[in-house]
Amino acid sequence: MLSIKKLVEEPYASIICYPQATKAELNKRLKELQKLGINSLEFTGKKQVLNLHVLGKGCVGIVMTAYRGHERIALKIRRVDADRSTMQHEAEMLEKANSFQVGPKMLNVSKDFLLMQFIDGHLLPAWLEKARSKVRVRRVLREVLRQCRRLDMARLDHGELAHAPKHIIVNRNDRPCIVDFETASVNRKPANVTSVCQFLFISGIAEEVAEKIGKKDRKATIDALRCYKKRGDHEDFENLLKICGL
Repeated sequence: MLSIKKLVEEPYASIICYPQATKAELNKRLKELQKLGINSLEFTGKKQVLNLHVLGKGCVGIVMTAYRGHERIALKIRRVDADRSTMQHEAEMLEKANSFQVGPKMLNVSKDFLLMQFIDGHLLPAWLEKARSKVRVRRVLREVLRQCRRLDMARLDHGELAHAPKHIIVNRNDRPCIVDFETASVNRKPANVTSVCQFLFISGIAEEVAEKIGKKDRKATIDALRCYKKRGDHEDFENLLKICGL
């Protein structure tokens, strides 16, 4: 754990202002962190940036473990070279998802930082690999689809769920959480259920899922997806769950 007072030193300064820090930008961002109540950062996680461990790294930001007082949270840091000038859009999308009981809780936002609930768990493929109970796997996958259904109903398209291995975390209580709403939009037709189903049952990790809950009829799954995509009503969704063995 590192106090924010130590972030003026390298390589920490270039994490806060990735990919390269300037004195002016660093000072501005440190003041933002203080205003948000962040007192320390923890360099842990399976990803590495500048030989330091972090939770995640993308085109927009770096995600780290941080502390607000004694509260452990997830902190997303906007990259200096990001294709957006603030974190406001992602915060708004996450807040909308939260209103439908989806995603980590949005805690606060500033120009360069997004504070979220810390989800302690494993990415879906890693969790699936270790899961031994067919009942557990079905329950988790069913909940993933129900969360996607709520996003569809909210007219909020996540935008990245066709590549779900990086966007679904399963916690210690087998509760899945959809994360990373940086490319989410309310201005395009939502395809959350169809994207996740394709990833789980048609391409993506379909073989791994089949090993856990049994192989499903691919044509029947595709037909059920088409029906859901066309009408998107409750009956079509429940039929899709049934076809997928959930």
